[in-house]
Amino acid sequence: RDITNVNFFSQDLQKKIEETRQRFQNEFLQDSTDKYDSRDVERLQKDDALVEGYLTWRLYAVDDALKMIDESFQWRKEFGVNDLTESTIPKWMFETGAVYLHGYDKEGNKLFWFKVKLHVKDAKTIMDKKKYVAFWLERYAKKEPGMPLTVVFDMAESGLSNIDMDFVKYVINCFKVYYPKFLSKMIIVDMPWIMNAAWKIVKSWLGPEAISKLKFASRSEVQTFIGPEYLPPHMGGTDPFKYSYPPLPDDDFQTPICDNGPIVSEDEMESKEGEMEGKDALENSFNSEVVAKPKKVNFLDDSLRSEDSDKGDTSARIKGARKPLTTFKGLLLDVSPAEELSFGSGETEKKSLIILSNVTKNQVAFKVRTTAPEKYRVKPSSSCCEPGVSVDIVVSLHGGSQASPQDRFLVMAAEMDNTASQELAQFWKEVPKTKIMEHRLRCHVLESIKPALSPLRDSPMDTATSGQQELNTQLMRVMACNSRLEQKLNTCLWVQKVLMGLVLRLSLSLFLLFTANVPETVLIV
Repeated sequence: RDITNVNFFSQDLQKKIEETRQRFQNEFLQDSTDKYDSRDVERLQKDDALVEGYLTWRLYAVDDALKMIDESFQWRKEFGVNDLTESTIPKWMFETGAVYLHGYDKEGNKLFWFKVKLHVKDAKTIMDKKKYVAFWLERYAKKEPGMPLTVVFDMAESGLSNIDMDFVKYVINCFKVYYPKFLSKMIIVDMPWIMNAAWKIVKSWLGPEAISKLKFASRSEVQTFIGPEYLPPHMGGTDPFKYSYPPLPDDDFQTPICDNGPIVSEDEMESKEGEMEGKDALENSFNSEVVAKPKKVNFLDDSLRSEDSDKGDTSARIKGARKPLTTFKGLLLDVSPAEELSFGSGETEKKSLIILSNVTKNQVAFKVRTTAPEKYRVKPSSSCCEPGVSVDIVVSLHGGSQASPQDRFLVMAAEMDNTASQELAQFWKEVPKTKIMEHRLRCHVLESIKPALSPLRDSPMDTATSGQQELNTQLMRVMACNSRLEQKLNTCLWVQKVLMGLVLRLSLSLFLLFTANVPETVLIV
């Protein structure tokens, strides 16, 4: 029955997507083709996820979704969002560090920081500031499509002079209209009491669909949403990050390291990667069935291995690795899985497989980076792929390391012209950034399902640990359910207010109508 319901919902959603596209074409594009950027219109016709985002945010009401798309596309053209680059934004705005992306919350959502004390209301610069926010949002939307953001307003040391209601309303609209489904939550940290009235107004701007996403937190309470490793010291955190420009702060992807090796510089790492992977290939620490994959190649040194032993080593490396089920279609490489690598706490859930397939007519160089190089081994982490061939990349957790939703992987690829004469390390130093394809993968942590253990075998410590984990899991589910109920309650309250307003207006109209038709003497009586 559940499968039938899912299929029905999927079919109904696809119909609404097609209806939205058709009606947008007929009702909004007929009058003027100059109203929108043609690139946005083209994307609307091709990207199901984009249309679904608008529909979901407007509770699948096509009329409301169309109005939202119209407003969003007009804004995108007015601000030239598709053409916003680092060079089009005034340099001083980057240097202030008032707005930037850095770190993750406990659910794995990227943090979008607003340092309120660094913002000063100025009518002359407001347009640049709005474009600056759009630059960051568009940059993130292209790098991690479909992934929500958690907005953090750091109110420390701020005052009334830092509050710009027009700017705050613009930020709200970015998530309410221009980037639907992007907002995970909005956390207001350490807000001075004098600003309570201002933020009550902000709360009214959010609307019923987003009101439950607004969270007010003190310095101690903010750790409910964000771990100390991504909080600055003045919020009780341990994050050593200090904003500086240039360059732009990014996800801080690094080359994975070997088991016992130190963290070295990128250049030194790349020059030694081949040697490391050759040594890693000699290790066989995983036991499972041998799975032979057609058209897969292993890029080890031919002088160390014969072709037959290469195939055997490839089979050995992918033993027990979780196979991907989805695929991202890229310009140079198809990447499987499309969005996330899954890991669990069990011994058989420590490895995941990335499959890269070359869809070009030339050799393609690739390398894989991660935001947690101390936790993962990637084999091979850098190599090249022949035309029409696929490469298996095994990502495994080191020792006792545990995967986290905050972990990210970056697959980089570039087409190679002179394959015979180029070394990979030198190639990556010389290749232009415009020719590099990038695809990001997030980390999904599987819920562990542990069998019932014998009381004779279980120690009190094991039992307590298991019970604590089960309690944490149940607590997370209760919190998620509570969040959904809170959102529904806010929606009901909003509807109730609207209905009460209508009732009052109707009562007043009836009263005025009655008094207009009744003689004055009767009214006096």
